[in-house]
Amino acid sequence: MKEIIKIEKLNKIYDTGAIQVHALKDLDLTIEQGEYVAIMGQSGSGKSTLMNILGCLDRPTSGSYLLDGINVTEQSENELSLVRNKKIGFVFQSFHLIPRTSARKNVELPMIYGKISASKRFQRAEELLKKVGLEKRLDHMPNELSGGQKQRVAIARALANNPPIILADEPTGNLDTASSVEIMELFSELNREGATVIVVTHEEDIAEFTKRVLRFQDGHMISDVRREE
Repeated sequence: MKEIIKIEKLNKIYDTGAIQVHALKDLDLTIEQGEYVAIMGQSGSGKSTLMNILGCLDRPTSGSYLLDGINVTEQSENELSLVRNKKIGFVFQSFHLIPRTSARKNVELPMIYGKISASKRFQRAEELLKKVGLEKRLDHMPNELSGGQKQRVAIARALANNPPIILADEPTGNLDTASSVEIMELFSELNREGATVIVVTHEEDIAEFTKRVLRFQDGHMISDVRREE
């Protein structure tokens, strides 16, 4: 398998003026294409900082990050935006759907940035919403959907440009137990189809769905455990 994420000697320091916070410390990490990974740790452990760097939402203070062979640290802001749109599908705890905009239109949004024609966007959005079990909710607004359905729309949107990586930040944090299981099973299905899925979570039962668990504490990765198939 090829390395889709390779991090070496990565540090992230937040300088607030009065104090420096060393959020990540000399991190080395490799994730291969097709892995299903949970990133765990308490608040302040560094997991959210890592998530932001993996998603090209933030830059490291030092060290290197290769994303599918691209040296992220050398990219301009515009180049980084293109990499993000092409390589990564984001799923957030609070869904981040646009209100008063249908499920289909929400899914189409990344494809607009990707300069895909309107007819292809329309068709692809419908296909993706069917894939996540929402074929009867195409024209529903977010306020007409349950929490689990909103997260399914968010997952369909994350898949819009067919990115190799799905990055999910506490994706079940606002869901009940039954909806959480459904969402994690959906991620498992996407992983079986070849997507690299990385889930940031503090819940042990959510991490149980994944095949590799990285645990963080005080900016260090303190364990890296692969599960038997």
